This record gives sequence, structure tokens and C-alpha cells, in this order.
Amino acid sequence: MTGVTDIPRIEMRGVKKAFGSKRVLEGVDLTVAKGESLVIIGGSGTGKSVSIKTIIGLIEPDEGDILIDGKSILGARGSSRDALLSRFGMLFQGGALFDSMPVWRNISFRLLQGRNRLSADDARDLAIEKLRRCGLGPETADLFPAELSGGMQKRVGLARAIAAEPEIMFFDEPTAGLDPIMATVINQLIRQVVSEMGATAITITHDMRSVVEIADQVAMIHQGCVQWHGPVSDVENSGEPHMDQFIHGREDGPIEAVR
Repeated sequence: MTGVTDIPRIEMRGVKKAFGSKRVLEGVDLTVAKGESLVIIGGSGTGKSVSIKTIIGLIEPDEGDILIDGKSILGARGSSRDALLSRFGMLFQGGALFDSMPVWRNISFRLLQGRNRLSADDARDLAIEKLRRCGLGPETADLFPAELSGGMQKRVGLARAIAAEPEIMFFDEPTAGLDPIMATVINQLIRQVVSEMGATAITITHDMRSVVEIADQVAMIHQGCVQWHGPVSDVENSGEPHMDQFIHGREDGPIEAVR
């Protein structure tokens, strides 16, 4: 059932961004419904990562607006900014784990900071629970990132992303550098934990198998604009030339099956 009360969880309105003479975003319009999993695809340098960075506040757009639950978040500062960030979780492409900290401290890093920080014992217990949800045993908690395989590092990164049970999650190339079997494991874990938490998710990926396994909706960004946006079931027959070229022009071929 739809109506005026169905405010998107995330909305980008005419967002533009340039770096010097290079125009990256040319007026991005995008909406993500509450509890929806959106996957953004597109070639390198088309503005996918910049779009996410404007939402989480790492980059300030030149024009346009970004809204969370109908309220503009541009210019948020101080406690307002902290409150906004507490709603976000992110799995970075390279893992971005702290090499000098054991796994449990990496996972609970944000929860060990601030006025309402957890005790070390509680933080470690929470980290072990998040590891369990990501398919890793408690013995992993005291290891250091250098002792982990690439797939394990991705799982730890996912455990950290869900540590505070965020409402909104971002995934930047979550299967990059993984073999096909481990990539499928990570995709399934992402789908599972996002669903369990009822979170809203945005994923950037070049992996069309990830699109199939993660997405409810798909958006393609080309030349700084959203060229196509629709349900994952319509991707193969989008009728949009850039979408067709992106899917069928890849070495790994077209999507084999769409949910």
C-alpha cells in the first residue's frame, strides 16, 4: 500500500558534484525505500562511489539535496552529525581493518568510544556474537587482521558494519578480490544480515552475480546520471542501451538467473 506517508528512507535530489573541471555527478535523482536493498552499477569513474560518499557526508555536493526520512542532512554538524552517523554501517572495499587491533576491537571500535561506550568485556562479547552471525567462531576474536584470509577479513568487516545494528548499510564492492565461491558466501551473508535487521542497504558492485544475490532494486549510473532504475527482475530486459552493454559486454556474460 502506497501513499503520502511512504517517505523514502534515502533520497538524492538533483545532486551535482565536480572536482575542478571534471564533472562527476550531473544531477543524480535516486530514492531507496525503507528496508530495500539497492545495488548501484556502472563503469569505472561514472560516479557510483561519489554518490555514496555524498550520502555519508564524506563529500559535500555542489548542488542538490540529500534526505534521510524526508529531512535534509546536508550541513549536519556536531551532535546532529554524530546521530546521523550512528544510523550508518559500512563495509569498505579493502576491509579497512586496523592492523594493530585484534578482531574484537576492530568490530566494536565505535562502541568503545564516547559517553555511552561499552566496557571491554561487553564489547568483546558483542563482537563474538557478530562474528557468529557472520559465520566465524569465537576463536577469531583475538586474531589480528594479518592472520585472516581475504574471505575472513570480509566477514570481519561485515561484523563491524552490523555491530551497532544500523538502520542503513553501505557496501563498497563487497566481493572484490574474492574467488567465486567465497563471493557467493559473502553475498548470501549480506542478504541475510540486512534482512534480519530490517535495514536499508546500498551496494556498489561490478559483479553481476552480486546484483542477483543482493538486490531488490538496481540503478545504473552513467555519465553522472541515473540512466536506469528498476527491479532486479527487469535488469535483463531493461531496454536501456547502456544497461544492456554493461551486462552483456562483460567477460563473465549475462546474468544467468534473476530472482
